[in-house]
Amino acid sequence: MAISIDPTGLTAGASDSGTLDPTRMPRHIAFIMDGNGRWAKQRGMPRVEGHRAGAKTVRMVAEECRRLGIKYVTLYAFSSENWNRPEHEVGALMGLFHRYLNAELDRLCDNGIRLRAIGDRNRLPSYVVESLERAEERSRGHSGMQLILAVSYGGRDELVTAARRLGERVARGELYPQDITEEMFASSLFTHDIPDPDLLVRTSSEFRISNFLLWQLAYAEIVVSGALWPEFSAENLRECIYLYQQRERRFGLTSEQLAEAEERDE
Repeated sequence: MAISIDPTGLTAGASDSGTLDPTRMPRHIAFIMDGNGRWAKQRGMPRVEGHRAGAKTVRMVAEECRRLGIKYVTLYAFSSENWNRPEHEVGALMGLFHRYLNAELDRLCDNGIRLRAIGDRNRLPSYVVESLERAEERSRGHSGMQLILAVSYGGRDELVTAARRLGERVARGELYPQDITEEMFASSLFTHDIPDPDLLVRTSSEFRISNFLLWQLAYAEIVVSGALWPEFSAENLRECIYLYQQRERRFGLTSEQLAEAEERDE
């Protein structure tokens, strides 16, 4: 179930991070950062100005999640479908991405954040790939939080790539088709060493997942915020986590089965 949030009418008391239950924090939050273009259009600005404003929200979200103890944050930065946008916008986004990596790397490291990227790097300009690899290498030793950027990423592409990898192993005689399990398939994904998201947040009141983490979001809770991404605030973030904490995560079980399991654990 998805819940739409009015950014100007937060649930009473939920905007205070002190009301969040520290024992029920999501381990991994994924974000679909929607609304940059609309934010710019509402202000009579070029779309790229919305992306620049959105980059400031990226900084806030990364630092606030780090402060709240979230261990993994994945941002849908540039989809495989985004390559179909006007050439000038794609070029501006690549330049902005390059500048963000260079400008924010020191800040990320100071906050103990490790930066990683998933997606098809073969389509990215060489200067962006170089900036990505430099940031990944320099932040590799940090363990405070992992910030994963989905760049040139598509969920279907990821699934096809995983299937192709397993198919190649079958063709070489290393594996029988009947031996392929969910765990084996998951180990062939870009996110093989990253836990699945507990919470998916999408901004700008859009109710779709847009080819993002199709395998990994199977049991994620979904919260939809009415805020456009450049407007998304720390209060909005805490509201999304608050709503997540009100959910009962059953993973296919009944409420009674969950209660029995909790009693056995006590």
